[in-house]
Amino acid sequence: MKTLLITGIGGLTPRSIATVIREKYPHYHVIGIDADKKAMGFFMYTKGKKLVDEYFVCPRCDSPDYFPFIERLVAGKHIDYAFVQPEAEIVVWGDYYEKHGKFPCEVFMGCKLLSESLRDKAIMASLLEGTDFIPKTIKVTQKEPKFYEVEHEIGFPCWIRATEGTGGLGSLRLDNLDSYKSWLFINSRIEEFTVSEFLTGRHLANQMLYYNNEYVKGAALECAEYVMANTAPSHVTGNTHFARFLNEDHINKFCDDCIKYLCNKLNVPAHGILSFDLKEDKNGKLKVTEVNIRHMAYTGVMTRVGFDLIGDTMTIMEDGNADRIVRDQYHHYDKPYIFLRDVDVEPIVLESEEIFEQDHTL
Repeated sequence: MKTLLITGIGGLTPRSIATVIREKYPHYHVIGIDADKKAMGFFMYTKGKKLVDEYFVCPRCDSPDYFPFIERLVAGKHIDYAFVQPEAEIVVWGDYYEKHGKFPCEVFMGCKLLSESLRDKAIMASLLEGTDFIPKTIKVTQKEPKFYEVEHEIGFPCWIRATEGTGGLGSLRLDNLDSYKSWLFINSRIEEFTVSEFLTGRHLANQMLYYNNEYVKGAALECAEYVMANTAPSHVTGNTHFARFLNEDHINKFCDDCIKYLCNKLNVPAHGILSFDLKEDKNGKLKVTEVNIRHMAYTGVMTRVGFDLIGDTMTIMEDGNADRIVRDQYHHYDKPYIFLRDVDVEPIVLESEEIFEQDHTL
């Protein structure tokens, strides 16, 4: 029996991955870890079976105790492979590789430099500055809020968000200088953030797989509505309530062009799972708002409609190569699928939006 480790099992994406693993790889022994002793993944069930066979509370990844814990766990539990999901952990695993020439166990992820550069949105914006890939963006801090530049270089309305983190941390549309100053006061715990031009078009996402600098496959969707949107000032949360799966090749092409530009600039290979968040401007042109260095929260739902990067990741780790992965750079779904998602329930996949047009009134 093989043993699989999933880190950050309290998070939505690791739980989604574990759910798919339980269904498609029932012969695997699954171990979950998280720094939070109340992590939901420790206690959840899927189809009548515990989400993980064993779980352990681990040190935070910025603790000197983290890797001694990981090394003991890998050796003691004979762990073969790992899904490392929280981005902070991905970066420190990359650092571990640079120091030791190997990972604690087999994983599928990019190098430390690429991970660090994409995790920090200010660094990514700096790398893409002067290109058409991103909206006009500047980095600001609590100590240097750059009031003049925000007002005169970016202009109002504009968009603000934290440089690190997901789920729209600190995101808000700012309509004037007073609202900017109020945001700084309310979010004083956030030290660094980006301010960019406000984009009015669709919010899109794209999940892609690269192996040794080869773009292997990718698929797109539209995030149309968000779970508990009214609880966030920006009305954007980390969870999509309603999404459309898209067969629009230009989205994949745009994202691949962006990754190639970034990797050429950093002189590193594209490798691992890379997930884009994008917005269209008023003219429908795509702009990158975020690139995640891991599976995104929709990865389990995408598996259900025929785009299975979880299974592909397992195959790559098991084989040590991507030879058996079907090349599918412009994935087309076989139906106009949509999904609905809410708190504490499994996502619901529907074959099209036509069901909304049916008359179900009394």
